[in-house]
Amino acid sequence: MKSVFVYCEVENKKVAEISQELLSAGKRLAVKLGCPLEAMAFGTDLNGIEEQITPYGVDRIHLADDASLSPYRTLPHTALAKEILKKEAPQIVLFGATSVGRDLAPRLASALNCGLTADCTILDIGDHFVKKEKKEYKNLLYAIRPAFGGSIMANIINWDMHPQMATVREGVMKKEIFDKDYTAEVVKIDVDKIVTEDDLVVKILDRHIEESDVNLKEAPIIVAGGYGVGSKEGFDLLVELAGLLGGEVGGSRAAVDAGYIDHDRQIGQTGTTVRPKLYIAAGISGAVQHTAGMHDASMIISVNNDPDAPMNKLADYVIIGDLNEVIPKMIKYYKKNAK
Repeated sequence: MKSVFVYCEVENKKVAEISQELLSAGKRLAVKLGCPLEAMAFGTDLNGIEEQITPYGVDRIHLADDASLSPYRTLPHTALAKEILKKEAPQIVLFGATSVGRDLAPRLASALNCGLTADCTILDIGDHFVKKEKKEYKNLLYAIRPAFGGSIMANIINWDMHPQMATVREGVMKKEIFDKDYTAEVVKIDVDKIVTEDDLVVKILDRHIEESDVNLKEAPIIVAGGYGVGSKEGFDLLVELAGLLGGEVGGSRAAVDAGYIDHDRQIGQTGTTVRPKLYIAAGISGAVQHTAGMHDASMIISVNNDPDAPMNKLADYVIIGDLNEVIPKMIKYYKKNAK
C-alpha cells in the first residue's frame, strides 16, 4: 500500500501546529490503510527538527536543509515537493489550508496532474462504486468539506488520479502524540540537485509578520455570542464576563455577518474549531455549522430564550431567559463568590 504524506510548514525552526494536527490525522488514515506515514520538511538549520515530527507516528521524514529554503518561497519548495512526490508516488498528500498550503498545493496538483480538495474539515477512508465503469474502488480518501456557505457537507472523492490531495483547515483535526519514543528514518534531500537558479529568481527583501492577539484555539474558557445578542454593544457583556473568567470571546457566523464581532473570533465550520474546558453560548441557536466547531468542549452552558434551540440539546446546562438579564447576573454572582 502506498504511503500517506504530510507537508510540514516550518517557521523559525518550529513545525507549525497545523502540520502537527495533519500528522495526527495522517497517522489515523495510514493505520486504516496499513501503510507508512511520511513527512516533508524544508527550511534552514533544521537540526533536530525530527523531534517535533516523529512522535506523531511518522515513519520517514524527507528533510531539505538549505539557506535558500527559509523563509518560504513558492518555486524552490514546489520543485522539491514535486521531485519527492514523483519519486515516492504516495496515495494521499495533505497540506494545511494556510497561506503556504493554499499556494503550494494547487501548483503541485497541476504539476502532478491530480485532483485537490480545498479547506477540508473531515478526512476518512472508504470505497466508491462507479456505475459507468461498473467498478468499485477501494480505500479512497473521503475529503469532506462544507459547501454552499456551510449549509451542506460535500464528500469529495477522486478515484482515478493519484495522489489524492487535500488542504485541511486549522484546528479541525485533534493533535495527538502517537508515541513519544517513535523513531523515523530521515532522508536528506540534496537541494542543489533539484533547485535551480530559475527557482530562486524571487528574492525576499523584507518581511513583516503581525501576530494576532486572538487565540481561541488555546483558550480554556470561551464566551460566545450569536445573532441573538442583538448588537455590537450587546457583546460588551460577553467581553466583561470573559474577562472575569480569564477566557476569550467568540461568535457565530451570524454574529460576524451582522457586524457584531470581528471575523477572527468566528467559531464553526467556516471559522475556528475550539475545544475549551468551558463554552458559554449566549444567544446562539446551535446550527450544525457552528456546533461542528465547538462540540468537543468539556462543558457547554447555553443561555437562550428559546427552549427548543438546538444548542440546548448539546449543552450540559441550559439557562432559559433573556441573555441581557442572565449574563449580568452571572457577572454579579461570580464577582460576589469568586475567591
